[in-house]
Amino acid sequence: MKQTYPLPVHHSWPLYERDRFFELGQLHGNEMLDPVPDLDDVVAPVRPARLGQWECDLTDDDRLSWSDEVYDIFGIPRGVAVARHEAVALYTEGSRAAMEKLRAYAIRHRRGFTLDVEIKPARAPRRWMRLIAAPVCAGDDVVRLQGLKFIVPGSIGPEF
Repeated sequence: MKQTYPLPVHHSWPLYERDRFFELGQLHGNEMLDPVPDLDDVVAPVRPARLGQWECDLTDDDRLSWSDEVYDIFGIPRGVAVARHEAVALYTEGSRAAMEKLRAYAIRHRRGFTLDVEIKPARAPRRWMRLIAAPVCAGDDVVRLQGLKFIVPGSIGPEF
């Protein structure tokens, strides 16, 4: 039975609103990351069961860095090197197109974005994942994208 998901999130936001959507240091207690989301605004009223951090280094051939939770979300063994094109292939066609469009816009205009995407994990059922991304700038250049990924509450069964 195909599960439906009501009204996915899909929007871009300016970097001055970063604190509203994206305060990684507060959420994960990691001093290396920028200060992260007030999840009450982002996923109220249910906090996600699996919330993972990710980063894409634009200066190093789109090298991905994922927390263990992101590996779990995508159904890939933890610690395996994943090329960006391999990860993107796990998005459904419509979600992949929307994500690539917002990603390009974020890089070009130095804006963050929030997007719900449907993914086809390597070893798990299809599910909806919320993607929160913000560019990291060095001078006028966007050098990385970083953010959060989590399963949208209610989009898959209780096994996750």
